[in-house]
Amino acid sequence: MNDHQNHTSVKVVTADPSALGLFGLAMVTLVASSQKLGLTEGTALILPWAFFLGGLAQLIAALMDSKHNNVFGTTAFGAFGLFWFGVGTTWLIQSGAFGENLLAAADPKQLGVAFAGYLIFSLFMTVGAMATHKVLFFIFVLIDFLFIGLSLSSFNIMYEFSHMLAAISELLIALLSFYGSAAAVLNIHFGQVVLPVGKPFRVFKNNNEKENEKIAA
Repeated sequence: MNDHQNHTSVKVVTADPSALGLFGLAMVTLVASSQKLGLTEGTALILPWAFFLGGLAQLIAALMDSKHNNVFGTTAFGAFGLFWFGVGTTWLIQSGAFGENLLAAADPKQLGVAFAGYLIFSLFMTVGAMATHKVLFFIFVLIDFLFIGLSLSSFNIMYEFSHMLAAISELLIALLSFYGSAAAVLNIHFGQVVLPVGKPFRVFKNNNEKENEKIAA
């Protein structure tokens, strides 16, 4: 038997999932913000967009980003995808879909605690977003304000102000995410900058950048 066997390497190329993930985020926040702003009523017809666009689309993007070895993208899309599954399930409980007993036992303050936990998460992810591009960074800044508003309103603290803060932040997240999704598609599709997203903030430098600076010096 020949000890020297031929091996064939196969490179699997995975598309950048940012466009899909940002589109999912844009759609669900657009529909959800319409209810917070009083343009629409109820949450029944937000549920499909919460589960399929906010949830499933972002989870698909997270799995695809994991194949790129992108820890930041995987964590961001995965966490926010699961967030919308959680929110959708919460709305089902509040509507009585799982029975009156479960609805009667629901404490809105627990939802506020969950929003506060996501605020902590989004704050350190905002720091990470500084190394991506400015559009994504400002999306995370708006997400921070969204969770501040959601947390305060859940605890009934300055309700009118905090509710409106959440509503406006969510609408702006939708608009900026649509732009980010369009940029991710068109810039790659045409091989040039059609929609600029802004260079990353260079607050922190990775080891490769430090080595390049040493070589340049």
